[in-house]
Amino acid sequence: MSHLKDTPLGRSSDYVDEYTPALLCPVPRWDARETLELEPLDEGTRLPFHGTDIWNAYELSWLTEKGKPVVAMCELRIPCTTPNIVESKSLKLYLNSFANTRFASRDEVRAAIEKDVAQTVGGDIDVLLFSLEEASELPLWEDRGQCVDSIDLNFEHYEYNPDLLLCDQGAEQTGQLYSHLLRSHCPVTNQPDWATVVVRYTGRAISPASFLRYVVSLRNHQGFHEQIIEQMFVDLMAQCSPRQLTVYGRFTRRGGIDINPFRSNSEQPLPNRRTVRQ
Repeated sequence: MSHLKDTPLGRSSDYVDEYTPALLCPVPRWDARETLELEPLDEGTRLPFHGTDIWNAYELSWLTEKGKPVVAMCELRIPCTTPNIVESKSLKLYLNSFANTRFASRDEVRAAIEKDVAQTVGGDIDVLLFSLEEASELPLWEDRGQCVDSIDLNFEHYEYNPDLLLCDQGAEQTGQLYSHLLRSHCPVTNQPDWATVVVRYTGRAISPASFLRYVVSLRNHQGFHEQIIEQMFVDLMAQCSPRQLTVYGRFTRRGGIDINPFRSNSEQPLPNRRTVRQ
C-alpha cells in the first residue's frame, strides 16, 4: 500500500473549510484487484461482473449567497469500471471544505462534486443531494431472503477461507442469503469495517451454513470495501458456479461516509436503502 503513503488515510489532518478540490486523492482499483487474479481492463478482457459503488455522505454543508449555512446528504454512484476509487478520508476532507464557501444553489454544489470526483476516479459518476426532509422520506432496508445469522454452528475459522463455501444437492434454484456479521479490516489503518452482505443467485443451492462460516472467515481479513465484495463475488463463482450472481455490501459509516459496493453479472444496482446500522 505504498501508493497511499501520501494520502490523508491514517494520518492527522488539518480541516480546510474553503472549497478545495485538490484534497481528493485517487486510489487505483487494479492495485486492490491483484489478489483477485483478475486481468486489467485491456482490449479483449473484461470483468466477470458489472456494478456500482454507492457512497452516502452525511457531513456536507455550505453557505448560501447570503451567508446562511445549508446542510445536505450526498449520494455518489461510481461505476466499478473507473480506473480509480476515491480515498475515503480525502472525500471527507473535500466535502468539509465546502463549509465556509458560498454557492448560488444546491445544484451548483452538486455539479462541483460531480465534476471533481469524476476527475479523481477517471470516469463519469452520478451525484444526488438531499435535504434532511427529503432524506427522511427515503425508504429503509427491508429484510428479504434468508438471514443466516441465526444458524447454530461451532466456529473455528476466523481467517479468510473460501473453501468453506459449499453447495447443497438438488435442482437449480433462485435464492437470496444475507448476513449482518461481515467484518473486515482497512488494509492501511487496520480499523475494523462492519457490513451487511446480500447474495442473490440462480444455480446450485448455496449452503446457508457454509455461507455463514465463509462470512465469519473474513473477520480478520484486510481489504477495502470494494475489494471485499469483489473477493466474495469471485469466491462464490469459483466454489459454487452460479449462473447468475449478485453480491451487495452495506458497510457502516466511518468518518461520516458509508460505502456500499454492488457487483453482479445479471442485475442492475439494488435500491440505496440504509440498514439499521447506517
